[in-house]
Amino acid sequence: MNLKQLEAFARVAETKSFSAAAKMLFLTQPTVSAHIASLERELNTCLLIRNTKGVALSESGKELYAYAEQMLELEQKIRERFGLTGRQPGSVLRIAASTIPSLYLLPDIMARFRKEYPEEQLKLFETDSSGVVEMILSHKADVGFTGTVLEKGSCTYIPFYQDELVVLTPSSERYRARKNDDIVSWILEEPVILREEGSGTRKEALRLLVQTGVDISKLNVAAMMENQETIKRSVGSGMGISILSKLAAKEEIDSGKLLAFPLGETGGKRNINVVYDAGYPSLPAADKFIKTVKQMYL
Repeated sequence: MNLKQLEAFARVAETKSFSAAAKMLFLTQPTVSAHIASLERELNTCLLIRNTKGVALSESGKELYAYAEQMLELEQKIRERFGLTGRQPGSVLRIAASTIPSLYLLPDIMARFRKEYPEEQLKLFETDSSGVVEMILSHKADVGFTGTVLEKGSCTYIPFYQDELVVLTPSSERYRARKNDDIVSWILEEPVILREEGSGTRKEALRLLVQTGVDISKLNVAAMMENQETIKRSVGSGMGISILSKLAAKEEIDSGKLLAFPLGETGGKRNINVVYDAGYPSLPAADKFIKTVKQMYL
């Protein structure tokens, strides 16, 4: 068993295709198949289940994939840490991001980074803010982006963009009549749609409501949803009101489909942050990525 065999297995597991894995690794398909067959013989187990849709991991394959991923990540970190510039096919800078930075900020940042460093490859994972921090601390991601600060481990945050949370309502006369009213006077009367537990938007929204004097234990929570598009459509349909990033609802606000109310005296301002583990050796690629963010926004 060797790392090349494990890498071939991991790429097949991720792409669910021998041909796609071969292309990614710059190998022939028979070579990839031979690597997998060698692993199966040595471990005396079936790792992949072939079907008409491609391949899937067996139970043994799932177990091996978890180990293989750890070993390949460690190999990459060793190579990067000691300046071994001979790039390994398939090695990537792993970025974890919560919904807002992933959708509205990272596309431009990644494009700028790739223009300056075309030899670097990127892999973006989208999760909630808690998930981002966990990925950073478990070293499953090299750099992260969150809309809230969670004080865990040796995570260090660099605020680089100021976002604004707003109260979104249906575009109706009933809500237009409240344009000059303080939301504290009426928000408890309304059904509210919140983001899921672990969401940075949810955490910041509740914090800002408390800051404005709202007793959040009395909120009439109608639903909790992960997908902000579903939330916006639900608000537009009259299911309730919600609190989301103004970035996420810009199109609906500009078109008049939804109304936006400021959240508190500060206007619902919050920072979007770059996060990394200051207690762990950083990769040169991660340092360059953070440098790109600073050049664009700071």
